[in-house]
Amino acid sequence: MKPIANSIITSEQDFRNRRKIIAAGLAAVAAVSLAGGVLADAHDTSEPLKPTPLKTINSYNNYYEFGFDKSDPSEADKTLITSPWTVEITGAGADKKGVYDLADIYSEFAIESHVRRFRCVEAWSMVIPWNGIPLHKLIASAQPNSRAKYVRFITANDAQQMPNADWAGGPYTEGLTIAEAMNPLALLATGIYDKPLEQQTGAPIRLVLPWKYGFKYAKSIVRIELVEQMPKTTWWQQNSREYGFYANVSPHHNHPRWSQKSERVIGGFGRQRTQLYNGYADEVAHLYGALSDRQYFY
Repeated sequence: MKPIANSIITSEQDFRNRRKIIAAGLAAVAAVSLAGGVLADAHDTSEPLKPTPLKTINSYNNYYEFGFDKSDPSEADKTLITSPWTVEITGAGADKKGVYDLADIYSEFAIESHVRRFRCVEAWSMVIPWNGIPLHKLIASAQPNSRAKYVRFITANDAQQMPNADWAGGPYTEGLTIAEAMNPLALLATGIYDKPLEQQTGAPIRLVLPWKYGFKYAKSIVRIELVEQMPKTTWWQQNSREYGFYANVSPHHNHPRWSQKSERVIGGFGRQRTQLYNGYADEVAHLYGALSDRQYFY
């Protein structure tokens, strides 16, 4: 595939006005109804991706700490205190441990803008214009040593601020290999459409991994650990048969309860074919083994 060009996002209005006309190759995500029809192609073109409207992004969310239905997180009382906010970087693999105030992170690292596909394990998708900091830059500042084989992410867990804080029996945790974490596509997002993240979208800082299913995108991160052993992540512990550690997007490896061959386009029309690694194979396929090995794709 051709790499997707980054967009320098000014405002949502300006951003969307530049893309009123989408070339036929990309716009041909023709509908397929549940009863049948022509399935849209999702192959890359040289045209920019068409972002999902901000209102849709902010109102269709999985964030169980604030409710289990898609509309619950956006409709929940805005109880999460996101300023001040700190992120601790620690673990045996970090030579330079420390607690980083988010304001200091903003001043030290430039905020970048990237338009990326988003694919949920539930077989729906969006396109999101993220603002954030490349994850590898923050990890490099912790001076990783030879014991940094994996990176573990721990999220906020406060019953006073989150009505369903203990749904998983503790804080939501996620993990990556150190090679995944150092890949340029991995982002610590701080905003969408040049606007700060909202509570329901993982404010004030969250993980973005566009080649993986969305449950890997840990929200409201408070601690990052560089560790030697593969961390047991929340959904992996909840149901190890259905939610693995790697969770890379693949149309060839179905979820045990549904197909992953296509995806419902949120804010769009119908369904489109799912791409291997969500369309980012050129950038990430070298991180993994054989395509036939299911461990990399569930």
